[in-house]
Amino acid sequence: MAPTTLQNAFPRDATATAVILPSKPPLSISYQRLAADVTAFQQQLAKLGVSAQSAVSIALPNSYEFIVSFIAASWQRAIAAPLNPAYTQAEFEFYIDDLSSAIALVPQGAYAKDAAAVRAARKYKAAIAECYFNGNEVVLDVKETGKLAGKTGVAESAQPEDVALVLHTSGTTGRPKAVPLTHRNLLRTMKNIQATYELSPKDRTMLVMPLFHVHGLLAGFLAPLASGGSVIVPLKFSASDFWVDFIQHQANWYTAVPTIHQILLRSPIPNPKPHIRFIRSCSSPLSPKVFHELEETFGAPVLEAYAMTEASHQMTSNPLPPGKRMPGSVGIGQGVEIKILDDAAKEVPQGKEGEICIRGENVTKGYLNNPAANASSFTKSGFFRTGDQGKKDPDGYVIITGRIKELINKGGEKISPIELDNVVAQNPAVSEAVSFALEDEMYGQDVGLAVVLKDGKQLSAADLKAWMADRVAKFKLPKKIFFTDVMPKTATGKVQRRIVAEAMLKKDQPKAKL
Repeated sequence: MAPTTLQNAFPRDATATAVILPSKPPLSISYQRLAADVTAFQQQLAKLGVSAQSAVSIALPNSYEFIVSFIAASWQRAIAAPLNPAYTQAEFEFYIDDLSSAIALVPQGAYAKDAAAVRAARKYKAAIAECYFNGNEVVLDVKETGKLAGKTGVAESAQPEDVALVLHTSGTTGRPKAVPLTHRNLLRTMKNIQATYELSPKDRTMLVMPLFHVHGLLAGFLAPLASGGSVIVPLKFSASDFWVDFIQHQANWYTAVPTIHQILLRSPIPNPKPHIRFIRSCSSPLSPKVFHELEETFGAPVLEAYAMTEASHQMTSNPLPPGKRMPGSVGIGQGVEIKILDDAAKEVPQGKEGEICIRGENVTKGYLNNPAANASSFTKSGFFRTGDQGKKDPDGYVIITGRIKELINKGGEKISPIELDNVVAQNPAVSEAVSFALEDEMYGQDVGLAVVLKDGKQLSAADLKAWMADRVAKFKLPKKIFFTDVMPKTATGKVQRRIVAEAMLKKDQPKAKL
């Protein structure tokens, strides 16, 4: 019988290795042990009163405790809500408040330090629990019961239509949109990924993406486990440790953003080279140059894919050999319908540009509490509008030609420019602020910021960046800040980021010497 929820998606009684923690010494966790640890943790959540559709905010790094708590929350019919541990208090507050989280899970020691996630959870009366693996079990050390005080419950059985995961995606309106993904959505993507790459129990992947990101969670972790394979889970990506762990623990593939591929190309190449069945690239455009360098350097096929949070990650991918891999293309639809539509939701002729739209069982049914976004994001026939402009070549391979929406894609991290504008505008010295994408060799795009100061006010780029550091995550900080007396606008007085970017970059160019 085919699995219908995360509760029956993985082998539960197998002695085969599910997870490897490359600590010193390394630790191998079998599927049997993983199931037992998840069951024990689920029972602890139930006893606390975490029940169906309770939101569990997980502010943990890549670790065994993240894995166990995430799966356990989904088994308990709760909503797992992974969060970037590097968020500021204001960011944690937004996400915890937006989902009315029942509990926040934080690393060991975070409570004593009164960490940002702890302060945010306390403000919204979420229970607070340190979560850590002591070598024998994953401990749930409750520090404050918050809104769960006096509650208790029993272990539940997940249902296919239960929302298992909520991730927020930066929107063009500035307010992050909550994307609910059901067990059915996730299992469909896991099945699609497994089919695309022919994943089997013989495969072992090296996890390099964060588990709070849909790329790492679905392609780097859940899909490999659903295929009976295993996942090596270091605490974080380290170029110096990557190949040591990859070779020692016998990985044969990995998936990452182009930034990480470039870092690995610049790092010492192992000799002899390990056998790599394939390298997957996703979340940000991969240049044909890097594609060819990867294949030549590592002797493995490079498969670029295309994904979004709203689609539970994967939508298209280049196929494994002997299928055609096409540099500069994100491949063909994988278990989903892909159409190129015009503004009226009519399909354009093959080869013509339009908006890339998708439909499939993996796609969310709609954003939480956001009817305006749902109305603009879905066609009447149920296709999701990705916001990306593209076309299909004669073989049906999708080529992305631009971004309709204005998100900044920094190495796979999607950053809302309006969110940054709104933050910077709160600085007492700032009159106007407009952020935009800068081309960047390492990340594909980085953040540029144009600022008009109020009359009589002074502010340096360093001071503004330091001020922003308390209000936004580090990856959102601008690479370059441009100060200008007048913000470029259209004839009708509208700010267009492209025009602002062009003006700032032109202004910044060194003047030719006469």
